Amino acid sequence: MNPTPCYLNTWKRFVREGLLDRSRLNKRVMESWHRCKKANVNPYLDKGQSMLEKELFSVQKKKYSLFLDAALPYLNKISQQLKESDMMALLIDADGHVLSLTGSQKILAEASKINFVEGARWTETDVGTNAIGTALVIGEAVTINGSEHFSVASHHWSCSAAPIRDADGTIIGVIDISCMADKRHPFMLGMAATVAYAIEREVQVQQKRKEMELISHCLQQVAADEPYVVCNEKKQIVSASRPIRERFSDWYGMNVELLMDDTFVTRDKQIIQSEQDGKMLGMSFSVEEAAKSNITISFAQFPGESGTSQVFQQTLSEMKRAAQTDANVYIWGETGSGKELAARAIHHASERRKGPFIAVNCGAIPESLLESELFGYAEGAFTGAKRHGAKGKFEQAHKGTLFLDEIGEVSYAMQVALLRVLEERKVVPLGGTHEIPLDIRIITATHRNMNELLKEGKIREDLYYRLHVYPINLPPLRERKEDIPYLYRYYQKKHQWNAKFPESFFQKLQEYHWPGNIRELFNLLEHVRVLFPEGGWIGPSQYAEVLEALDQKKEKLYPAEYNKASKELTYREHIQKQMVIEALHKTKGHVSEAARLAGVPRSTFYKWMRKFKLS
Repeated sequence: MNPTPCYLNTWKRFVREGLLDRSRLNKRVMESWHRCKKANVNPYLDKGQSMLEKELFSVQKKKYSLFLDAALPYLNKISQQLKESDMMALLIDADGHVLSLTGSQKILAEASKINFVEGARWTETDVGTNAIGTALVIGEAVTINGSEHFSVASHHWSCSAAPIRDADGTIIGVIDISCMADKRHPFMLGMAATVAYAIEREVQVQQKRKEMELISHCLQQVAADEPYVVCNEKKQIVSASRPIRERFSDWYGMNVELLMDDTFVTRDKQIIQSEQDGKMLGMSFSVEEAAKSNITISFAQFPGESGTSQVFQQTLSEMKRAAQTDANVYIWGETGSGKELAARAIHHASERRKGPFIAVNCGAIPESLLESELFGYAEGAFTGAKRHGAKGKFEQAHKGTLFLDEIGEVSYAMQVALLRVLEERKVVPLGGTHEIPLDIRIITATHRNMNELLKEGKIREDLYYRLHVYPINLPPLRERKEDIPYLYRYYQKKHQWNAKFPESFFQKLQEYHWPGNIRELFNLLEHVRVLFPEGGWIGPSQYAEVLEALDQKKEKLYPAEYNKASKELTYREHIQKQMVIEALHKTKGHVSEAARLAGVPRSTFYKWMRKFKLS
């Protein structure tokens, strides 16, 4: 069965001429078509264009795990009925990504032809008017049939979708029932709305269950007389101690950041995880009035950017514990992962924060100079020595923290000297005779696991046990890619750079493996900042060259993985193809005018058309 003729003719006239017979379509579809036209959505798309890679798809499912856990049982309940009716049902998150689907094999096979599959993004801006995307925009249940869809990809489909909200009324997802247009049935919209309501109730039950577990973790602290709040993942306060309750009558549901707005500062922050599945439940904050606090002892005020990834939140928790003691800390992390920043954070959150923080890169100092650099030297200790000698890094760090980076690069002989200083807490400068007492905390770091260094005989066993008291592992950026937008925010603030990027920019960054970690990310952002120092809105065509360089690096570093995806277009090619399609659409297929509109020679335009099989 073809799309309804009257609707198809209405669609053709609107696409070609921008004219719309209002008597032919319902109001919701008309409004959506106008939105699509304004957003320059391509009506001739024959399939979905935006697909999440496997790793990003896993991150997205994790992000919406509460929604999925509540909704999947209801999807399973209607699965058999869908199969018998040649239909399918899909769960879509609030960002428009298909998270799960079920239905008859026949309909699933048809869906795959237009990329209507897991990981696809099916919003209005991606594929035009469709039940999923339109339901997300209008916040209502809606049915879109045949050529009511804006893009030809869905013209043979009938889809009914209903939004799903959490307890606050925020849309967290969509349930969609779809089939081929000739199989459509009036009950589809009712089924979608009924299932959506059932899922909403289950989500609210689970949210309340999580909230009760969260509160139960902190009953003792809430009962104390110190200012203390507990908030959920949305940073909404769900429990508070008496000083907070008396101060704010509307404390429940308040955003914790409003509480900190010139009134309180954070003394301590704790990530709270579920004992059942280990997932994050929320956070607790010990606070004090801003006027009473000269310094914030908190990893909520981590000098870098803490992000939201669970793996780095765990690292922050370990750093906080380390800051509460004076034990020697060993930080293990790849080059560029922020080891010195982590060491500084531990120092500034410790009782030694008023003392100095001295950092030494042991791998960057020649062995012949390292002893004098660390221990200092007396006057006349060697040719060229300063007249009154010089303090070494150990002495400079008195009453504070000494950070020894790349400790694995220190020679065996130097390790013996280090061990003696660590055991005696006294240092004798090179060429000197008097011992100088030390009150310092030692933090060491390497880009390799110290256990491996011990096995290979590159570090003394006695020194290992002196330094490896409290080990902390800094995760590489590839294990916390969801933090990239937050790291960008940190870079932006640090350099006062007012640049704005579309979501696709950060999605592309998350597809890369970042062997150079945060340092490599900041180098890329520095490159973009040099190109666009004034900031403002930076669109895909402007940063395409930078991201294409990432593709080239990915090809060199991971040839097997890159070759597997070699049939896919590069980022620049995606932009070129979209430019060709839009230019042809706007000029009604006139190539010379389209080339002029695209701003390229006609020969180049023809070459692109052949390359993308558009001719």
